[in-house]
Formats: sequence, structure tokens, C-alpha cells
Amino acid sequence: MSSATLAKSGPRIARPGIWQRFRTAVRKYWFIYLLAVPGLISIGLFNYKPMYGILLAFKDFNIRAGIWNSPWVGLKHFRGMFNDPVFRQAFRNTVLINIYNLVFGSGFIVFLALMINELKFRWVKSVVQTFVYLPYFLSWVIFSGIVMVFLSSPAGADPGGLVNQLIVAFGGAPIDFLKRPEMFRAILIITNTIKTAGYSTIIYLAAIAGVSPSLYESAAIDGANRRHMLLFITLPRILPSICVMLILSLAGLFASNFDQVYNLYSNFVLSTGDVISTYTYRVGLGAGGGKFEYATAMGLLLNVMGMVVVLAANRFIKKMDVMGIF
Repeated sequence: MSSATLAKSGPRIARPGIWQRFRTAVRKYWFIYLLAVPGLISIGLFNYKPMYGILLAFKDFNIRAGIWNSPWVGLKHFRGMFNDPVFRQAFRNTVLINIYNLVFGSGFIVFLALMINELKFRWVKSVVQTFVYLPYFLSWVIFSGIVMVFLSSPAGADPGGLVNQLIVAFGGAPIDFLKRPEMFRAILIITNTIKTAGYSTIIYLAAIAGVSPSLYESAAIDGANRRHMLLFITLPRILPSICVMLILSLAGLFASNFDQVYNLYSNFVLSTGDVISTYTYRVGLGAGGGKFEYATAMGLLLNVMGMVVVLAANRFIKKMDVMGIF
């Protein structure tokens, strides 16, 4: 009788069940699990408990009856949403702005991280990194105020912001940037890239720091220059980080940065600047609002669509033999 046959006919050792393994892990690592308890409680209270409010999307809310006792209306609010021209415009603006941010903003941030990494002098790199990281630590209220000061147009004795002063100095006519609908999307994309570049470049620079120096040494021996090293060593090694950041960005494809848009837009740029978050705010809490169920339906639909996009993007990236987020 062969050894394989003996191995098959031998007694099988029963594996412990999942609960037994869990109890063993808790007894062994109880202190680590104890550290996780406050975070789990916080997630349960502030992330899962409010999900009860999703019911509003399928009800006509009556504040006296409460959420559960309000009458069910099925998909009434979703049908009204698709027939609402303002919602369709806000949806289009949201998707376009986020696509532009993905294409131009994310591409520029990868380029910026690669260029910072190429700086030879340590003090120059430190200064550049400080200027890149600083806007990330400012709130959108402060940062939007700075943007408005820079882009303000002349009024009376006021010469306007720095940008308009430069335009006038070179013989051009001043431009009221924040009241030009055709320019507003570009302003949102540029300001968002400047504001968030610090956080993203830290991630990419950390990924670059993890590349083995021996790869660059071997490439230099083979006669490769800095461009070859950048294209064939650095970029392929940070591709997983780029893909993860891309997936996380796609999660917000149907969302929008409320703080940014709300602090910069006005009635003059609603045609190109009104996004889902600002429209939801006006409908739910703004003047003449109070349509909580309609705002909830919008939020639910867009979050589900965002989840579908993330799952699809993660599956596509895995087919490219790159590790996704799950």
C-alpha cells in the first residue's frame, strides 16, 4: 500500500470551529481587542445606528408620527428625483467635476510626488513639501476665503485680488472669476487639487520610499538614466498605491465636497457649480426646504451607486494583477 493511500486512510484531525478559534484568539490577544472596543462602539453609534433613517426615503415623513409610524410611499421620492430637472443638472455637475478631478487632479498629484522625490537637495525638498502640505491643514472656510481674496474683481477703489492685478498689469481686462459659470468648474478642480495634494503626496512618497535602492543601482550599472528609472522602476512599484487611491476616489464619484462648493459658489454659477450635496442641503435644510425624505432618497441612491462603482473598479483592478482594497 502506497504512502498516499495510508495518508488518506489515517485518522482525520477535526479542525476547531470558528467560535472556538475566536475564543482562543480573544483569550490570547485580549488587550488588543480591548483597544479596539472604543472604535467599534463609535462606529456602531455614529455609522450604523443612523442607518435607521434610510426608511425616510420610502415614507412621507410626519414629524409628529415619527419615522416608523409615517406612511409608506414606496418609490415615490425616487420617481420625483428622476423627473426633477434641478437634480439632473446637479447630478451632471457632480459627475463632471469628479471625473475632471480624477483625470487632472490625481494625475497632477502623482506627477508632483514623483518630482518631489527627484529633488536632490534635502532643504529644497523640505521647503517644497511644507508648502504642499500646508493647505491641507486649513479648513475649507479659511481656504475658500483666501481663494476669494486672490480672485476678487476690482470694485471702486478696490484694485481687486492678486490675479486680477496681474491681468491688469499685463494690459488685460479684469475678470470676475467667481461669477463666470464657464470658469467655476476649473476653479473647483484647481483649488481641490491644491488643498488635497499634501495628503496624497505623503502616500505616494511613502510608497516610493519602499522601493529597494538595489533596483536603481542595478539600473544605473546597466546604463539607465533618471527617466528610465522613473518610468520602469518607480512608477510600476507605486502602481498598487495609485490604484488604491483611484478606487477611494471613485467611491466619491457621485458625491461632492460640500464645504468647498458651498463656500465658493453663488447664484451666478448654479448652472455649472450646483452639485448634489448643495442641492440636498437646500432641499433638506435650506430656505424653503424641509423635504427630509427627498434628501434621504438622493443620499441613498448616490451612495448605492458609489458602492457599485467601487466594487466594479476593485474587480477590474484585480484583473490587472494589482491588489485592490479588498
